Amino acid sequence: MASDCGGFTMLAGLLEAGHLATMEQIHGLTVRYAAAVGLSDVTILVPDLRQELLMPLTAMGQAGGALSVDAGLAGRAFRHLELITSGRPPAGPHFWIPLLDGTERVGVLGVRAAGNDADTISRVRALASLLALLIVSKRPHSDSYARLVRTKPMTVSSEVVWPLMPPLSFATEGLVVTGILEPAYEIGGDAVDYAIAGDVLHLSIFDAMGHDQAAGLTVALATGTCRNSRRENRSLVETSAAIDTAVGDHFGRTRFATGVLADLDTTTGLLSWVNRGHPPPLLIREGRWLRQLQCTPIPPMGFQLPVSLVGCQQQLQPGDRLLLYTDGIVEARDPAGRQFGLRRFTDFIIRREADGLSAPETLRRLMQTVLTYQNGRLQDDASVLLVEWRSSRENRMIIADHTRGARGTDGAVPPA
Repeated sequence: MASDCGGFTMLAGLLEAGHLATMEQIHGLTVRYAAAVGLSDVTILVPDLRQELLMPLTAMGQAGGALSVDAGLAGRAFRHLELITSGRPPAGPHFWIPLLDGTERVGVLGVRAAGNDADTISRVRALASLLALLIVSKRPHSDSYARLVRTKPMTVSSEVVWPLMPPLSFATEGLVVTGILEPAYEIGGDAVDYAIAGDVLHLSIFDAMGHDQAAGLTVALATGTCRNSRRENRSLVETSAAIDTAVGDHFGRTRFATGVLADLDTTTGLLSWVNRGHPPPLLIREGRWLRQLQCTPIPPMGFQLPVSLVGCQQQLQPGDRLLLYTDGIVEARDPAGRQFGLRRFTDFIIRREADGLSAPETLRRLMQTVLTYQNGRLQDDASVLLVEWRSSRENRMIIADHTRGARGTDGAVPPA
């Protein structure tokens, strides 16, 4: 009972102090309240924008100290959502645990404790949960955080687009949604979006003409109009028409955006969608690429052409995965001019699922592969939105306890 009281005091104190704290103060407050329950050597790491490095929260405004996501115990905890313990007496065990806001990977917490009993592990988990919420609550208005997670300068267009994005990982019972966008620092006109309203999952992906500030403004206008229209309970066809009007009126029919707008009934699995000149969605079923979801083609949004607008439907089966993507993925070319292609794209997703990776980790590795395919620089924006319906794969986005397997290591755990 005493230990439970101590854990409650730690959480209540940190929560109360966090209300008026800045991002710069989060580490110090965590050290202070963690010490009250015997947790020391606090390290807070957050991923850079591309999720290649883990940056220490204490390094805001400083250089150095970053760790690789693809190596070490902290990286392993982040990649595989594992609670890992290392270290030997007399120092005591050291824990690495991912920081999750829902299923979004906010970072990694490292702490040392006197033991690894159930009460201690419970406190570490609780501290990680609260810390993730504090970081998420502070980062929207922290330029220090924004600088910390950037490894190179960002274009103005990217500065416009990124704040529009929802958290790029989300899951409920039987549903996983995850997305990724590149080039992270030079996004021109790609955007992804999703929202839940009762039993309906709203999805959208946009690809605006060009790769400049006007493209960023086009996709921002498309995203904003889409949200406004769906929140007024307009249909998918009506929403795409509203975007067509908004972009056409603002740019005088000189700019356009392709896109897919979709609704998934999470109870029945009925998928409804409209395709405005965009690559068709891909359906993966039972570990293989089933097909592209074709729909009557409609011109991109912004031209305001007098055409008939139609929507399409597809019944999903439990375990199905849906991929919305922009052409920068499949049209990525290697130095010899060969495209990355649909087959390579879908095979990568299928193989990583077979490897047991979570959806966010799968897309992180996909984008690394696409970037490597083009020698580190994309010729066009590349974005993916992956949806898994009734697959039970949301369980892979819950922290696993691997304390026994890692106990007593010297930190040289082989990366998976």
